[in-house]
Amino acid sequence: MTRQISIRLDTVMPDQDDVRWGLKSRFELIEWRAYWTGRVNRGDLEEAFGVSTPQASLDLRAYDAAAPGNITYNATEKAYLPTAAFEPKFLRLSADRYLLQLDAILKGAIVHIDTWFRSPPPAAVMPEVARSVEPATLRAVLRAITARDELDVKYQSLTNTRERPIAPHALAFDGNRWHTRSWCPERHEFRDFVLSRIESVGASRPSAISPDMDVEWHSFVDLKIAAHPGLDAERRATVERDFGMQDGLLILNTRVALSFYMERRWLLDLSDDVIPALRKQVTLTNAAEVEEARRSAKEAAQARIAATVR
Repeated sequence: MTRQISIRLDTVMPDQDDVRWGLKSRFELIEWRAYWTGRVNRGDLEEAFGVSTPQASLDLRAYDAAAPGNITYNATEKAYLPTAAFEPKFLRLSADRYLLQLDAILKGAIVHIDTWFRSPPPAAVMPEVARSVEPATLRAVLRAITARDELDVKYQSLTNTRERPIAPHALAFDGNRWHTRSWCPERHEFRDFVLSRIESVGASRPSAISPDMDVEWHSFVDLKIAAHPGLDAERRATVERDFGMQDGLLILNTRVALSFYMERRWLLDLSDDVIPALRKQVTLTNAAEVEEARRSAKEAAQARIAATVR
Protein backbone atom coordinates (compact mmCIF):
# COMPACT_ATOMS: atom_id res chain seq x y z
CA MET A 1 0.00 0.00 0.00
CA THR A 2 1.24 3.47 -0.85
CA ARG A 3 2.03 5.49 2.26
CA GLN A 4 0.46 8.93 2.21
CA ILE A 5 2.83 11.83 2.83
CA SER A 6 0.86 13.94 5.27
CA ILE A 7 3.21 16.90 5.68
CA ARG A 8 4.96 18.50 2.76
CA LEU A 9 8.01 20.76 2.86
CA ASP A 10 7.68 22.34 -0.57
CA THR A 11 4.80 22.73 -2.97
CA VAL A 12 4.50 21.69 -6.58
CA MET A 13 4.96 24.42 -9.14
CA PRO A 14 1.52 25.37 -10.51
CA ASP A 15 2.52 25.35 -14.19
CA GLN A 16 3.04 21.59 -14.41
CA ASP A 17 -0.59 20.64 -15.13
CA ASP A 18 0.46 18.16 -17.79
CA VAL A 19 1.77 15.79 -15.10
CA ARG A 20 -0.75 13.97 -12.91
CA TRP A 21 -0.72 14.75 -9.18
CA GLY A 22 0.76 11.43 -7.96
CA LEU A 23 3.66 11.65 -10.38
CA LYS A 24 4.20 15.32 -9.53
CA SER A 25 4.67 14.31 -5.91
CA ARG A 26 7.29 11.76 -6.85
CA PHE A 27 9.02 14.28 -9.14
CA GLU A 28 9.02 16.74 -6.26
CA LEU A 29 10.71 14.21 -3.97
CA ILE A 30 13.31 13.53 -6.64
CA GLU A 31 14.14 17.23 -6.87
CA TRP A 32 14.06 17.71 -3.09
CA ARG A 33 16.54 14.90 -2.46
CA ALA A 34 18.72 15.90 -5.42
CA TYR A 35 18.89 19.53 -4.32
CA TRP A 36 19.15 19.23 -0.52
CA THR A 37 21.09 15.95 -0.17
CA GLY A 38 22.91 15.84 -3.51
CA ARG A 39 21.63 12.41 -4.55
CA VAL A 40 18.47 10.42 -5.18
CA ASN A 41 17.87 6.77 -6.00
CA ARG A 42 15.11 4.21 -6.39
CA GLY A 43 15.13 3.46 -2.69
CA ASP A 44 14.05 7.03 -1.92
CA LEU A 45 10.87 6.59 -3.96
CA GLU A 46 10.25 3.06 -2.69
CA GLU A 47 10.52 4.19 0.94
CA ALA A 48 8.48 7.38 0.59
CA PHE A 49 5.66 6.09 -1.62
CA GLY A 50 5.71 2.32 -1.20
CA VAL A 51 6.17 1.78 -4.94
CA SER A 52 7.92 -1.21 -6.43
CA THR A 53 11.51 -1.13 -7.66
CA PRO A 54 10.43 -1.29 -11.32
CA GLN A 55 7.99 1.58 -10.75
CA ALA A 56 10.70 3.66 -9.05
CA SER A 57 12.94 3.10 -12.05
CA LEU A 58 10.15 4.20 -14.38
CA ASP A 59 9.58 7.32 -12.26
CA LEU A 60 13.25 8.30 -12.44
CA ARG A 61 13.28 7.83 -16.22
CA ALA A 62 10.04 9.80 -16.52
CA TYR A 63 11.56 12.62 -14.47
CA ASP A 64 14.66 12.66 -16.65
CA ALA A 65 12.39 13.05 -19.68
CA ALA A 66 10.35 15.81 -18.01
CA ALA A 67 13.41 17.73 -16.78
CA PRO A 68 16.25 16.75 -19.12
CA GLY A 69 19.74 17.59 -17.98
CA ASN A 70 18.82 17.97 -14.30
CA ILE A 71 20.14 14.65 -12.98
CA THR A 72 22.64 12.06 -14.18
CA TYR A 73 23.24 8.50 -13.03
CA ASN A 74 26.53 7.82 -11.23
CA ALA A 75 27.43 4.14 -11.24
CA THR A 76 29.93 4.51 -8.41
CA GLU A 77 27.38 6.20 -6.13
CA LYS A 78 24.56 3.99 -7.46
CA ALA A 79 22.40 7.08 -7.42
CA TYR A 80 21.32 9.98 -9.57
CA LEU A 81 23.23 13.18 -8.85
CA PRO A 82 22.24 16.75 -9.74
CA THR A 83 24.13 18.23 -12.66
CA ALA A 84 25.79 21.64 -12.61
CA ALA A 85 22.80 22.90 -14.63
CA PHE A 86 20.22 21.50 -12.16
CA GLU A 87 17.18 23.76 -11.98
CA PRO A 88 14.09 22.57 -10.04
CA LYS A 89 11.04 22.29 -12.25
CA PHE A 90 8.51 20.79 -9.84
CA LEU A 91 9.85 22.02 -6.50
CA ARG A 92 9.50 25.50 -5.07
CA LEU A 93 12.71 25.96 -3.14
CA SER A 94 12.52 27.45 0.34
CA ALA A 95 15.28 27.37 2.92
CA ASP A 96 12.79 28.70 5.48
CA ARG A 97 10.45 25.73 4.95
CA TYR A 98 13.35 23.32 5.18
CA LEU A 99 14.50 24.78 8.50
CA LEU A 100 10.98 25.10 9.92
CA GLN A 101 10.30 21.45 9.22
CA LEU A 102 13.68 20.44 10.62
CA ASP A 103 12.77 22.42 13.75
CA ALA A 104 9.45 20.55 13.99
CA ILE A 105 11.21 17.18 13.63
CA LEU A 106 13.74 17.98 16.35
CA LYS A 107 10.97 19.14 18.70
CA GLY A 108 8.96 15.97 18.12
CA ALA A 109 6.01 17.72 16.51
CA ILE A 110 6.35 15.49 13.44
CA VAL A 111 8.39 12.42 12.53
CA HIS A 112 10.88 12.53 9.69
CA ILE A 113 9.25 9.62 7.83
CA ASP A 114 6.26 11.89 7.20
CA THR A 115 8.49 14.37 5.38
CA TRP A 116 10.90 14.30 2.45
CA PHE A 117 13.82 13.86 4.89
CA ARG A 118 15.38 10.42 4.80
CA SER A 119 17.39 11.28 7.90
CA PRO A 120 17.71 14.81 9.32
CA PRO A 121 21.18 16.41 9.34
CA PRO A 122 22.97 16.89 12.68
CA ALA A 123 21.17 19.80 14.35
CA ALA A 124 19.93 20.99 17.71
CA VAL A 125 17.23 23.38 18.93
CA MET A 126 16.78 25.05 22.26
CA PRO A 127 14.30 23.30 24.57
CA GLU A 128 10.97 25.05 24.87
CA VAL A 129 8.72 25.47 27.87
CA ALA A 130 5.68 23.28 27.21
CA ARG A 131 2.42 25.21 26.81
CA SER A 132 0.13 22.22 26.91
CA VAL A 133 -3.34 22.65 25.43
CA GLU A 134 -5.91 19.92 26.02
CA PRO A 135 -7.29 18.53 22.73
CA ALA A 136 -10.84 18.75 24.09
CA THR A 137 -10.31 22.43 24.89
CA LEU A 138 -9.05 23.23 21.42
CA ARG A 139 -11.92 21.28 19.84
CA ALA A 140 -14.48 23.20 21.89
CA VAL A 141 -12.90 26.53 20.96
CA LEU A 142 -12.77 25.60 17.26
CA ARG A 143 -16.44 24.60 17.29
CA ALA A 144 -17.35 27.83 19.04
CA ILE A 145 -15.47 29.81 16.39
CA THR A 146 -17.36 28.02 13.62
CA ALA A 147 -20.77 28.28 15.30
CA ARG A 148 -20.13 31.76 16.76
CA ASP A 149 -21.01 30.47 20.20
CA GLU A 150 -20.23 31.78 23.65
CA LEU A 151 -18.57 29.30 26.00
CA ASP A 152 -18.43 29.00 29.77
CA VAL A 153 -14.81 28.25 30.62
CA LYS A 154 -12.86 27.75 33.81
CA TYR A 155 -9.94 30.11 33.27
CA GLN A 156 -6.77 30.43 35.31
CA SER A 157 -5.35 33.95 35.17
CA LEU A 158 -2.32 35.20 37.08
CA THR A 159 -4.58 36.34 39.92
CA ASN A 160 -7.31 33.70 40.22
CA THR A 161 -9.15 30.75 38.72
CA ARG A 162 -12.84 31.12 38.03
CA GLU A 163 -15.69 30.49 35.62
CA ARG A 164 -16.19 33.11 32.94
CA PRO A 165 -17.87 33.36 29.52
CA ILE A 166 -15.94 33.98 26.32
CA ALA A 167 -16.99 34.02 22.67
CA PRO A 168 -14.00 32.89 20.56
CA HIS A 169 -13.72 34.01 16.95
CA ALA A 170 -10.05 33.34 16.03
CA LEU A 171 -6.74 31.79 17.12
CA ALA A 172 -3.49 33.71 17.49
CA PHE A 173 0.12 32.73 18.22
CA ASP A 174 2.40 35.29 19.87
CA GLY A 175 5.63 33.37 19.27
CA ASN A 176 5.39 31.54 22.60
CA ARG A 177 1.74 30.76 23.35
CA TRP A 178 -1.51 30.15 21.49
CA HIS A 179 -4.43 32.41 22.34
CA THR A 180 -8.06 32.55 21.37
CA ARG A 181 -9.19 36.01 20.31
CA SER A 182 -12.58 36.32 22.00
CA TRP A 183 -15.37 38.63 22.99
CA CYS A 184 -15.41 39.05 26.78
CA PRO A 185 -18.97 39.71 27.98
CA GLU A 186 -17.74 40.67 31.44
CA ARG A 187 -15.48 43.50 30.25
CA HIS A 188 -17.44 44.34 27.11
CA GLU A 189 -14.35 44.15 24.90
CA PHE A 190 -12.39 41.77 22.71
CA ARG A 191 -9.45 40.17 24.52
CA ASP A 192 -6.88 37.38 24.17
CA PHE A 193 -7.22 34.28 26.31
CA VAL A 194 -4.31 31.83 26.59
CA LEU A 195 -5.51 28.38 25.52
CA SER A 196 -3.29 26.54 28.01
CA ARG A 197 -4.98 28.47 30.87
CA ILE A 198 -8.43 27.11 30.05
CA GLU A 199 -8.89 24.32 32.57
CA SER A 200 -12.31 23.15 31.38
CA VAL A 201 -15.16 24.07 29.07
CA GLY A 202 -18.82 24.07 30.09
CA ALA A 203 -22.07 25.09 28.45
CA SER A 204 -22.33 26.98 25.18
CA ARG A 205 -24.93 29.26 23.60
CA PRO A 206 -25.15 31.58 20.59
CA SER A 207 -23.22 34.83 20.92
CA ALA A 208 -24.89 38.14 20.11
CA ILE A 209 -21.58 39.81 19.25
CA SER A 210 -20.24 39.57 15.70
CA PRO A 211 -16.49 39.08 15.16
CA ASP A 212 -16.73 41.95 12.66
CA MET A 213 -16.86 44.30 15.64
CA ASP A 214 -13.30 43.40 16.60
CA VAL A 215 -11.69 46.29 14.74
CA GLU A 216 -8.28 45.60 16.34
CA TRP A 217 -8.30 42.13 14.81
CA HIS A 218 -9.48 43.19 11.36
CA SER A 219 -7.17 46.23 11.11
CA PHE A 220 -3.50 46.10 10.11
CA VAL A 221 -0.50 48.27 10.85
CA ASP A 222 3.09 48.38 9.60
CA LEU A 223 5.92 47.97 12.09
CA LYS A 224 8.94 49.75 10.63
CA ILE A 225 12.09 48.22 12.05
CA ALA A 226 15.64 49.52 11.61
CA ALA A 227 19.05 48.65 13.01
CA HIS A 228 19.68 50.05 16.47
CA PRO A 229 21.04 53.61 16.19
CA GLY A 230 23.73 52.79 18.75
CA LEU A 231 25.46 50.34 16.39
CA ASP A 232 28.38 51.39 14.25
CA ALA A 233 28.10 51.29 10.46
CA GLU A 234 29.60 47.81 10.06
CA ARG A 235 27.32 46.27 12.67
CA ARG A 236 24.28 48.08 11.30
CA ALA A 237 25.05 46.56 7.90
CA THR A 238 25.26 43.10 9.49
CA VAL A 239 21.91 43.52 11.23
CA GLU A 240 20.27 44.86 8.06
CA ARG A 241 21.43 41.79 6.14
CA ASP A 242 20.44 39.45 8.96
CA PHE A 243 16.88 40.83 9.02
CA GLY A 244 16.58 41.16 5.25
CA MET A 245 16.09 44.93 5.42
CA GLN A 246 15.64 47.00 2.28
CA ASP A 247 17.11 50.49 2.31
CA GLY A 248 17.81 50.06 6.01
CA LEU A 249 14.22 49.16 6.90
CA LEU A 250 12.18 46.01 7.57
CA ILE A 251 8.43 46.55 7.29
CA LEU A 252 6.26 43.94 9.02
CA ASN A 253 2.54 44.18 8.37
CA THR A 254 0.53 42.68 11.22
CA ARG A 255 -2.90 42.77 12.77
CA VAL A 256 -3.26 45.62 15.23
CA ALA A 257 -4.33 43.09 17.85
CA LEU A 258 -0.99 41.30 17.47
CA SER A 259 1.25 44.35 17.19
CA PHE A 260 2.11 44.43 20.88
CA TYR A 261 3.26 40.82 20.77
CA MET A 262 5.52 41.65 17.84
CA GLU A 263 7.02 44.55 19.76
CA ARG A 264 7.55 42.49 22.89
CA ARG A 265 9.12 39.56 21.04
CA TRP A 266 11.84 41.77 19.54
CA LEU A 267 12.16 44.03 22.62
CA LEU A 268 10.80 46.90 20.54
CA ASP A 269 8.56 48.03 23.37
CA LEU A 270 11.63 48.92 25.45
CA SER A 271 13.58 52.14 25.10
CA ASP A 272 16.82 51.98 23.11
CA ASP A 273 18.58 53.28 26.21
CA VAL A 274 17.40 50.42 28.45
CA ILE A 275 19.12 47.53 26.67
CA PRO A 276 22.62 47.57 25.15
CA ALA A 277 22.60 48.09 21.38
CA LEU A 278 24.47 44.84 20.71
CA ARG A 279 21.75 42.88 22.50
CA LYS A 280 18.68 44.70 21.22
CA GLN A 281 20.07 45.15 17.69
CA VAL A 282 16.86 46.68 16.24
CA THR A 283 14.53 49.57 16.95
CA LEU A 284 10.96 50.50 16.04
CA THR A 285 11.03 53.72 14.06
CA ASN A 286 7.26 54.38 14.05
CA ALA A 287 6.29 53.53 17.64
CA ALA A 288 3.91 56.51 17.90
CA GLU A 289 2.16 55.49 14.68
CA VAL A 290 1.66 51.93 15.93
CA GLU A 291 0.36 53.13 19.29
CA GLU A 292 -2.09 55.46 17.53
CA ALA A 293 -3.31 52.57 15.36
CA ARG A 294 -4.02 50.54 18.49
CA ARG A 295 -5.82 53.42 20.18
CA SER A 296 -8.01 54.30 17.20
CA ALA A 297 -8.89 50.65 16.48
CA LYS A 298 -9.89 50.10 20.10
CA GLU A 299 -12.07 53.22 20.08
CA ALA A 300 -13.72 52.16 16.83
CA ALA A 301 -14.45 48.73 18.29
CA GLN A 302 -15.92 50.21 21.44
CA ALA A 303 -18.16 52.49 19.34
CA ARG A 304 -19.49 49.52 17.36
CA ILE A 305 -20.03 47.52 20.53
CA ALA A 306 -21.80 50.41 22.27
CA ALA A 307 -24.22 50.68 19.37
CA THR A 308 -25.08 46.98 19.70
CA VAL A 309 -24.89 46.27 23.44
CA ARG A 310 -27.23 48.57 25.29
